[in-house]
Amino acid sequence: MPGNDDRIENAVWRTEIIRLPKQKLATFGTTNIHYYLLTEPVYAELTRDVNETVVREGRVIAEKPRIVTPYYLSHLQGFSQEASHYLGALVKTYGPDAPGLFYTYRNEPKELNIISEHWRTVADRLNAEIDKRGDPLAAIVKGEDELWDVSLLKFIYEVARGALPHHVSQMGARGLLNMDASGVPMDARLRIEEMFRHVLQGNFDPDELKKELDRWNLFAEYEDRFFAIFKKK
Repeated sequence: MPGNDDRIENAVWRTEIIRLPKQKLATFGTTNIHYYLLTEPVYAELTRDVNETVVREGRVIAEKPRIVTPYYLSHLQGFSQEASHYLGALVKTYGPDAPGLFYTYRNEPKELNIISEHWRTVADRLNAEIDKRGDPLAAIVKGEDELWDVSLLKFIYEVARGALPHHVSQMGARGLLNMDASGVPMDARLRIEEMFRHVLQGNFDPDELKKELDRWNLFAEYEDRFFAIFKKK
């Protein structure tokens, strides 16, 4: 609905990232970002006497970035129709095998508190506390109360965008962006090998391995090896 789109766009525009993490996202591992998301309570618009700040505290778990292609993304589930059209346009523009980075995140909310102070005062105090404990992965975001999750998504996007050049450089230096004759990046081949290893150890669902092979259109290549897993059990 257009009205909802306008509200989301307004929330994004009004979101202010007060403090970014000083440490970038890890290229080859998981990063835990400790965030404080500050909002003015929605009822503050109804009266001038309210001077309160809602403080949402939690962690954003950023998984290791993965090298993917438009073809791979088009076979992931959960995308809207609009996103699917966009992926189709990417395939037409750059080809099905153009490499790119795909970030996945998990939000783990911790606490919600309402403090009787202006949000700028709260932000200043939190900044001082973070500096005192020397936390390089702490962040402060000023968002919109009703759409605070949109504000959090904007923060995540900005963090990923800031780390992108570094990740591309690091992965390129290790040859992980190189594509084989099948249009599959080296990073994906290594990930598939790791999945096979974990399946054999009983630590990974074979169905997830099958889905990953299908996303790369590689099941026929690995079919004999895949079914051999079940003969060994």
